[in-house]
Amino acid sequence: MPITQYLERNAKEYGDEVCLVEINPDIQERRRVTWRDYELIEPNPTCDYRREITWHVFDEKANRFANLLLSRGIKKGDKVGILLMNCLEWLPIYFGILKTGALAVPLNFRYDAEEIKYCLKLADVDVLVFGPEFIGRIEGIADEIEKNRLLFYVGDNCPSFAENYDRLATNCSSKKPDIEITDDDDAAIYFSSGTTGFPKAILHAHRALMHAAAVEQNHHGQTHDDVFLCIPPLYHTGAKMHWFGSLISGGKAILLKGVSPKTIFDTVSNEKCTIVWLLVPWAQDILLAIEKGDIKLEDYSLAQWRLMHIGAQPVPQSLIKKWKELFPHHSYDTNYGLSESIGPGCVHLGMENIDKVGAIGIPGYGWEVKIVDENENEVVKGEVGELAVKGPGVMKCYYKDKKATKEVLKGDWLFTGDMAMQDEDGFIFLVDRKKDVIISGGENIYPVQIENFLSKHQSIKDVAVIGIADARLGEISAAIIELKPGKVVTEEDINEFCKELPRYKRPRKIIFADIPRNPTGKIEKPKLRQMYNSESLVAAQNKS
Repeated sequence: MPITQYLERNAKEYGDEVCLVEINPDIQERRRVTWRDYELIEPNPTCDYRREITWHVFDEKANRFANLLLSRGIKKGDKVGILLMNCLEWLPIYFGILKTGALAVPLNFRYDAEEIKYCLKLADVDVLVFGPEFIGRIEGIADEIEKNRLLFYVGDNCPSFAENYDRLATNCSSKKPDIEITDDDDAAIYFSSGTTGFPKAILHAHRALMHAAAVEQNHHGQTHDDVFLCIPPLYHTGAKMHWFGSLISGGKAILLKGVSPKTIFDTVSNEKCTIVWLLVPWAQDILLAIEKGDIKLEDYSLAQWRLMHIGAQPVPQSLIKKWKELFPHHSYDTNYGLSESIGPGCVHLGMENIDKVGAIGIPGYGWEVKIVDENENEVVKGEVGELAVKGPGVMKCYYKDKKATKEVLKGDWLFTGDMAMQDEDGFIFLVDRKKDVIISGGENIYPVQIENFLSKHQSIKDVAVIGIADARLGEISAAIIELKPGKVVTEEDINEFCKELPRYKRPRKIIFADIPRNPTGKIEKPKLRQMYNSESLVAAQNKS
């Protein structure tokens, strides 16, 4: 069945219960400053720092938007783009699209104007829904994109080149559209992270969305009483598919627009959150804030917080060890997945397997995995190979890209491009991205292994290891290290610390700098490689 039926069920069974809360600490802080300075400004009700809707209103808003789209000629199989920051309108718009039989096409909020234009064309988008943060980017390309597309604007002060979503949707029927949707129908197009150029369009069926919801609820056991804190961007499969656990259980979710430790703890405490999904840098910031005394746990109501889970990138064992020391009552899980496998959960640690922290885990609910060599033969346990996954959440294809599809879809198996190994108990350990492996003097060096080791250093906040071109060895490993505030560490200190590593794994170059991460928490290694390989090339040219 289509996932929209869960929404309709919740509207009937829990109609008057709050299902979504949006919290914007920036607005709250601005109001505090305003009152402190005695500037008596009338508050704008559409800009409240805390907004909420019930399941009945959620479903009603989805129906109204669906009927608006249908009234404009949008039909089953058409595509509707979403370019919004996390907000209360995001999910009703998404579900309104699905109710028409059209495909939802979420866009990364970091895309520049050219990337937006590229993705709209690649996915054959017929309608774009966008928010105030993107007016400048859309205005610059409006003449090129509005000729063949509808532009709906969400927010105050609608620009002249778009139509006002709120005004138009409010006047549409709240009755459910009579559109038949099957599990095999196309549901959504998501975009790859685009780390090797412009992103690829990933096509998923309704069956995949349903499976993602079942996986999430199975892994984390959401009940109607759970409150899920959602911080990562909804355009990404990770955040949305984790929220699907709340959808199945009819539970409440909080959309927090802020990632500071204080903001997170205020929200967990005030909203009685029970499940929090964090990215590695946010968890690191929280531990650092507690260590410095900026966060005092006794100031917050945290007893109800039962689960902290992390996904999207390898998790240092030292981070979770420290976390469990501070929060021994927390269950913990690691989630692994790709947008091509409808996000998190095709592999997960499992809350009961805390003794295996460091592994990404075991096959998720309804999933199969294998680790293969270059000839696609399964390797023995303990050997490194490419991780492949199989299950109902695998994408249908890269939209309009048969060549790229053929490279990763082989039969029913999705080849992830991640190098992994399996221990004697069947737990899978992520070694590195296939393209991130450093080949130095004929030796394969896996950066994640070095990163995990360096993350144990008490003064290191974050670390990334990349390959830098070398005339003699082909590549050498370089460690870019971000120190905790106030810490002083020298290159000699790091070299001494790394003496516990085999000689070939020790970083040949140490660089102290900030670590760039994308909105889903992944280290932007292509950016680092481009930056430091360019510097290395310039240095070599200067020497010659």
